[in-house]
Amino acid sequence: MGKINRSKFPHHVAIIMDGNGRWARRRLLPKIAGHKAGIKSVEKIIKAAKELGIKILTLYTFSTENWKRPKKEIDALMRLLENYLDNEIERIAGEGVRIRAIGRITALPSIIQLKLKKAEARTVNNKDIFVNLALNYGARAEIVDATKKIARCVKQNELNPEDISENKFSDYLYTAGLPDPDILIRTSGEMRVSNFLLWQISYTEIYITKKLWPDFRKKDLERAVIDCQERDRRYGG
Repeated sequence: MGKINRSKFPHHVAIIMDGNGRWARRRLLPKIAGHKAGIKSVEKIIKAAKELGIKILTLYTFSTENWKRPKKEIDALMRLLENYLDNEIERIAGEGVRIRAIGRITALPSIIQLKLKKAEARTVNNKDIFVNLALNYGARAEIVDATKKIARCVKQNELNPEDISENKFSDYLYTAGLPDPDILIRTSGEMRVSNFLLWQISYTEIYITKKLWPDFRKKDLERAVIDCQERDRRYGG
């Protein structure tokens, strides 16, 4: 493995955290054990990203399509998220991490919404690393929601249709104000983007690893950064 090039260092890294279920099955464990192990990886990768100097980390935590899973699994996932917000936010806040939830948050259980708001408020002034938790997130839903916001602004004469540009459209996305990801990492070896950040990853470098998410560690993050730094990013030029 080569060395990290600080002159080409990524500002924003997005991760599709895939493979919790397979990790559990290979160990003959219930699926929830994989999700618990996945949370440990979240903690380790936030710490690793901060140590490396990555400023923005966007984690695909729960998609709009995940509601199709068995109710028992969804309930267990929500309990894990609630417990994480209860038990870890003070530690996270003390480590300079800012937390924000992106997605259709109002469709989540009310107790989760409340705890997310508290976590966001508790960490709002932290500046070491900005962590977006994509919850009830779908990129198509995000684009639809942005379009609805724009339509309302046009209807209320707050926006001229002729002023709508790509940059202006980005201002209405959940990630408004943030740069697009430099790198998109997907664990577990699957070769698809799964309705994640479709607008934002137009020129993002994609890195696929066969590592399952519960096994993904700092050295794997470093490998992804180095691999993408060695590519020639021409942005269509």
